Amino acid sequence: MLSVELHTHSELSHDGRDPVELLLEQAAAVGLDALAVTDHDEIDASIEAAEMAADYGLVGIVGMEVTCAAGHVLAFGIDEIVESGLPFDETLDRIHAQGGIAVIPHPFQKSRHGVAAHITDEQLASADAIEVYNSRLFTGRSNRQAEKFAIRRNLPMTAGSDAHISEMVGQAVTEVGADDRSAEAILSAIADGRTSVVGKRTPWRVSIRQFAGGAKRRAFRAVNGLR
Repeated sequence: MLSVELHTHSELSHDGRDPVELLLEQAAAVGLDALAVTDHDEIDASIEAAEMAADYGLVGIVGMEVTCAAGHVLAFGIDEIVESGLPFDETLDRIHAQGGIAVIPHPFQKSRHGVAAHITDEQLASADAIEVYNSRLFTGRSNRQAEKFAIRRNLPMTAGSDAHISEMVGQAVTEVGADDRSAEAILSAIADGRTSVVGKRTPWRVSIRQFAGGAKRRAFRAVNGLR
């Protein structure tokens, strides 16, 4: 089994803080086997991280967190950016057209752009996997909803730290029964449902710090954009 972190953000995300080097260092330090950087509607840092991953003893997985019309979708195994703002079904089609897989993060958390409130159960079940454990949840209720849905629909399950600072990389991981130590094998195993999830909640004080820091960085970038 490989320990895989599937949901992290670098400084390229509007609410991320750290460069990919720090994410990779943390992933290696906590004993992970693979890392995906999944910035909001950006892919360049993820490609950079995937290219550098071997230097840290890691498998790099290219991905991004796409903001579709219904909410957030994680895209893995893609080569090019997936356009934001498209309908849910078209977003999945665009991911699959690149040979990637689509995983739905925090689907039942409305405050964080979960898609479940805006699509049918059939549409949600058309994803390749559901993130059933996201570390950045205060009560865990949304996680339990996601897990129940995935079990009911017999969908593959993943976990992710949703780390916006490097220290939180590895808070939640997906254990993957991959045939070999490669991004392709990992994604194939996820799609086949050869996964289990392990994680712990991000401490509330850290979640607040991540949120506040993200808001500050967004405001700073907005001001700079007006100059």
